[in-house]
Amino acid sequence: MNIEHYTYRVTWSPEDNEHVGLCVELPSLSWLATTPEEALTGIRQLIAEVIKDMQSNGEVIPEPLSEKHYSGEFRVRIPSEVHRTLAMQAAEQGISLNRLASAKLAG
Repeated sequence: MNIEHYTYRVTWSPEDNEHVGLCVELPSLSWLATTPEEALTGIRQLIAEVIKDMQSNGEVIPEPLSEKHYSGEFRVRIPSEVHRTLAMQAAEQGISLNRLASAKLAG
């Protein structure tokens, strides 16, 4: 498992008055530091230790999001009124409902 392929993020925590390093694939873990660079270094080191521990215990290691295959399809349930409104907007714009929904999600 290459921890370099995980998705890392650094943000400011007003509650802690520090930067917090996060890993999307392991959301229960975080690392607080005074600088963004230290927060990123800290979370990466923590992830490396946790993954090593998980491997030694035979636990399932989360797959990096960057290595997952995405089909480009997912199903969303919406109220019929919203469906009707979107269908009318798509018709008025001369595009498919799929294209309209995709544009709205991307925006």
